[in-house]
Amino acid sequence: MTDVLVVGGGPAGLSAALFTSKNGLDTVVYDTDETWMHKAHLFNYLGVESEDGTEFVEDARDQVESFGATLRDGEVTSVEASGDGFVATVDDEEVEASYLILATGADRGLAEDLGVEFDGDVVDVTVSMETSVDDAYATGAMVRDQEWQAIISAGDGGAAALDVLSKEEGEHFHDFDTPADAE
Repeated sequence: MTDVLVVGGGPAGLSAALFTSKNGLDTVVYDTDETWMHKAHLFNYLGVESEDGTEFVEDARDQVESFGATLRDGEVTSVEASGDGFVATVDDEEVEASYLILATGADRGLAEDLGVEFDGDVVDVTVSMETSVDDAYATGAMVRDQEWQAIISAGDGGAAALDVLSKEEGEHFHDFDTPADAE
């Protein structure tokens, strides 16, 4: 059983995986590599002067893996709450996790299957991106109507991850590095 299962490898999913894996949680990301970032070029992403979307995703994947996350190719076809966590089906195999972070763009099918509450056409979440199902999070385009920006999605992934880390620590968790941390 893994600690955190992230479904989707765009900015939201990779941001979530970065925070959780960096802070010691066993994190697995499943992705089909169909992120909208392959059609994008970043000019409006803080800290990025100009970068092709595919190059951005490749850089983000490298960074996430360097902190210990496991990235896997595969389509998650179903998710369900089970006991103390979740069971996802990937390529006819079951994967268990304590926490679930959905980062599937505007595809809300897995959220519907999980039975989370919706607000109109979007998944209803708290400010921490948690859905009505405890320990299940939704991010990015699935929680926003037409506000589909990579930087917003990355922030959603970070918010979900910090909530997971706060639950694990039993108090509000801050991920704040200093120059000494980089040495």
